[in-house]
Amino acid sequence: MKKLNIRKIVVAVLWIIGLSGLLASLAFVGRKEKTVVAGNLTVNILNEDENSFIDGQDVKTFFNERKDSILKAQLGNIRVNDLEKALNSHPAIENAEVAIDINGDVTMNVTQRTPVVRILTSNGESYYIDTQSKLMPLNDSYTARVLIASGAINEPYARRYTMSVNEMCKNDVLKNSSVLDDIFILSSYIAADSVLAGLIHQINVTEEQEIELYPSIGDHKIVFGEVKDLKEKFEKLKLFYTEGLNKTDGWNKYSTINIKYKNQVVCTKK
Repeated sequence: MKKLNIRKIVVAVLWIIGLSGLLASLAFVGRKEKTVVAGNLTVNILNEDENSFIDGQDVKTFFNERKDSILKAQLGNIRVNDLEKALNSHPAIENAEVAIDINGDVTMNVTQRTPVVRILTSNGESYYIDTQSKLMPLNDSYTARVLIASGAINEPYARRYTMSVNEMCKNDVLKNSSVLDDIFILSSYIAADSVLAGLIHQINVTEEQEIELYPSIGDHKIVFGEVKDLKEKFEKLKLFYTEGLNKTDGWNKYSTINIKYKNQVVCTKK
C-alpha cells in the first residue's frame, strides 16, 4: 500500500481554499458592480469628418425620446444589447457599440451611414442610397454632397427601404423592374475615382432606362447607355476630355458626347 504524500495533500487543500475565496470575492465584486449607478455618458461619432447626420447630443436626445434611462440607472439594469439594437435602428447610424465600465461610465461608439447618391424620383420624392446599398432618408439639418440621380425613377422609399439594393437584385419580382441597382453600381464606381467624382455631378435615367451623365464643367450631356463596360467607357471619356476638349477648347462646343458604343466616341455639335 502506497504512503500518502502529506505535502501534496496540504498543497491541494490550500489551492482549493484559495480558489474558493477568489470565487467568493469575484461574486461579491460582481454583485457590487451591478449596484453601481451610471453617472457619465460619452458618445463618439467615429466618422464625424465625413458627414454630419448625427452628433453626440442627437444620440442622447434619441434615448430621451425613447424614455430609455441610462444615466442614474444601476449597471445591472442596463442592457447593452438592447441599447446597441436601438442605436442600429436609427436611420443615420450604420453601426453602434456600447461599453460600460465598473465605474459607471457608459461609452457609445457610433459610425454614421455614408450616402453615395441622392435619388430624386419622378414623383418628387427624395432619399439616399448609402455605401452598404441601403436606402436612407434625408436629414432635415444636413445635406450630403453626393451625386444626384433623377429622371424615370419610380421607386418610392416606403416600398423599398426594408431591402438593400443588393437584396433587390436577388428578388425575382424587383430585379427586372428596379433601376436602383444600376444607379448604385454606377455611383459607387464614380465615387471611387477621384477624377470622375470631381467631373460628374448628376445621373439621369431616360424613359428607355438608359443612363445619361451631366458633368460639372461644360454645357453638354454624356450618353452612357447601359450600365456595363464601365471601365472602358470611362477611360474613353477621360481620354476624350484630356486629348480632345482640352486641346480644342471645346468644353462648350458640343451638346452631346456619346460613349455608349464600343471603341468610339460620337459627338454632336451645338
